This record gives sequence, structure tokens and C-alpha cells, in this order.
Amino acid sequence: MPTLLHIDSSLNGDNSVSREVTKTFREEWLAHHPDGKVIYRDLAAEPLPHTTAVSHYAPNVDAGDRTPEQQAAYALRDELAKELEEADAVVLGAPLYNYTIPSTLKSWLDHVIIGGRTSMAETPSAAGTPVTVVTSRGGSYAPGTPMEGNDFAQNYLTWVLGSTLALDVTFIVPELTLARIVPAMSGLIEQADASRAKAHEQARDRAKALAAA
Repeated sequence: MPTLLHIDSSLNGDNSVSREVTKTFREEWLAHHPDGKVIYRDLAAEPLPHTTAVSHYAPNVDAGDRTPEQQAAYALRDELAKELEEADAVVLGAPLYNYTIPSTLKSWLDHVIIGGRTSMAETPSAAGTPVTVVTSRGGSYAPGTPMEGNDFAQNYLTWVLGSTLALDVTFIVPELTLARIVPAMSGLIEQADASRAKAHEQARDRAKALAAA
């Protein structure tokens, strides 16, 4: 059964552009996989705990030697890793918060990156899985803009998803999402709407392409 792992991390609920676009991807993917399975995690509604020394090192302890606390910590990391390993495709909502990813998404990554398994292995266990990242931005960080170079989400996710986890990463980047909210950005509403529409189109096209593959 084809399986999609769908992760959202925006705090903004129904007002979230990243959630809108990941939903478009999911709906298009399901249109091509009507019997498919979706594993969904809303990291804002149900945040994962931060990693601790116990959870960080638990995978390095032999199963029979783990304390009850280590066993519980490992069980969560194993569950999250299995969700990634099971997925045929991943769609990930990663809005830009304070120039980087949401802390809840960082927690997911800290849990799912397991040395010798999902990373730092000859063949990481989810290697090659296509992941579509919707990284929305309130302003614009495009080349030539005053904020060029201050987006530390896309470069980080390129490395950690593409190199550390060896996933096949594609980005969809709706920009200027605050144009209808911030009065000083009202002159950018048309550009914002165009960027949003393009993001939805890209999400549908990406889901179709993955279905065809």
C-alpha cells in the first residue's frame, strides 16, 4: 500500500499557508492513490518532547541493557523512524520562524536522526525517499531582496534531509505570506497571491509526478 508521511509544524492553524499547500499535495497524492495510507503528524498540536541525554543515547545501548526510562525514550524514536522508513513519499510543512525552522520540527528531526540507522550508515534506512518541503516565508528572501541570505531554514533542511538522511528533497517556497496582514506590506499583496497560487500548482504537479513514478 502506498504510504505518505505528512508533517505540519505551523502554529497558525487554518491561517497557515504551509498547511494549505501541504494539504493540496496530500489531496492530489490521494487522488492518485485512493487506497493509500497517510501517516499524519501535527507538531504544533502535538509537539514532541525535546531530546534529552537519555533519549539521545538510548539507541547506542543494547536493547537488553536499557533502563525502563531508556526503553520508553527509544520506543518513541523508533516509532518516528519507522514512520519515515515506511513512507513512499513525505510532505513537510516548514514555515520560516525567526529565520529558521520551528522548534517543534527540530525536535522531530532530533528524534528521527539515528546514527547507524537513518543516518551515518552505508545506506541510511530511508535513503532516496522523496520529501517535498513547503517552507513558507512572511517576507521575501529571494536574491536581490534586502533579506537575501537571512533564511536559515532552506539551507539547513537541504543538508539535514538531503545529506544526513539521504532523502530526495524538493522545495516549494510561498513568499510574502504576511502581505495581507501587515499594513506596510499591502503593496505586495498581488505578488503574495501569485506566489501562493504558484505554490499550490507546484504541490499538485509534484504529487502527480511522484504518482507517475
